Amino acid sequence: MTFIILLLQLPAPAQQKAENIIIVTTDGLRWQEVFGGMDSSLADNPRFNQGERDLLYKKYGAATAMERRKKLFPFIWQAFASQGQLYGNRAYGNRVNTANPYWFSYPGYNEIFTGFPDTAINTNAYRDNPHVTVLEYLHQLPEFKGRIAAFGSWEAYTRILNKKRAGFPVMASFDSISWEGATEKEQLINALKQESFRAQENEGCMDVFTHFQAMEYMKIRKPKVLYIAYLETDEWAHAGNYKYYLQSAAKVDAWLKDIWNYIQSDPFYKDKTALLITTDHGRGDKVKEKWTSHGGVEGADQVWIGVMGPGIPARGEVKTGMQLYQKQIAQTIALLLNRKYTATHPVADAISQITEP
Repeated sequence: MTFIILLLQLPAPAQQKAENIIIVTTDGLRWQEVFGGMDSSLADNPRFNQGERDLLYKKYGAATAMERRKKLFPFIWQAFASQGQLYGNRAYGNRVNTANPYWFSYPGYNEIFTGFPDTAINTNAYRDNPHVTVLEYLHQLPEFKGRIAAFGSWEAYTRILNKKRAGFPVMASFDSISWEGATEKEQLINALKQESFRAQENEGCMDVFTHFQAMEYMKIRKPKVLYIAYLETDEWAHAGNYKYYLQSAAKVDAWLKDIWNYIQSDPFYKDKTALLITTDHGRGDKVKEKWTSHGGVEGADQVWIGVMGPGIPARGEVKTGMQLYQKQIAQTIALLLNRKYTATHPVADAISQITEP
């Protein structure tokens, strides 16, 4: 009996903290699809369904929002919903918004990575980011020096993350490999990307190259912080192609599964790595025809966040009414790594709910 009492009096073991983090963004993916699956009003509309309404319903249609979202995002609604946390379902008053007033990409990515919705950043053509991002801040710390990398399908990431100053590899769009000792597989992926179709010159490459370049880099070089940025969800939305928008969203879900399965299979990452996914902006929904656009469109400031890993209680879909902001993500990234991000610009507080027991 005395032995049992002593056991009960022992302090609980400290909760495991993440030592690494994989950050994923998929450009302009609406919370409406993440939490509700296929939007029937868009799937029914000949202007957006590419004449394949029946195919969309076969692949993604179901009687309820919960069924539809599981068909579109099986991994998110299996893994994040059981092991992590999902924020942004406004049906429950759980709101995540951009704090910047522009609701398009460069201002959104700046807000994500600096915690500072700088109103001077008001165009996608903005110059090299003058602010030190959380990635650059972490790279200045000895334990993260040389252990950070970013891969993105859009050329602007070179400016958003300030590749010239950051000090870590930033592969954006059709950039070529910039590090020594590239493997044969890395060189092949790079060659295929360089020879692939360029719909908009050098502005954006296909996500498949971004994904496999990032995965190969992770397997060979074991970065402690890796950022992967997909683009095609936004590109197909702008084109008004709901079929390809949904297919791109489903592919991101499949790639998240690939990333997580690799994390759990590698001793360097297993049980030591957090996975965070979000988006830079939302899209229109109140007027359905405006779902193809965002900046200035009502509802385009509405975003969402998913996170899981060590030190993150499994709350699943968070249904508590609250107001969160995109600007809180930067400090949350630092918090998950048990660090505090400081900069010369203001930095918003972390989302404390993510790590609270």
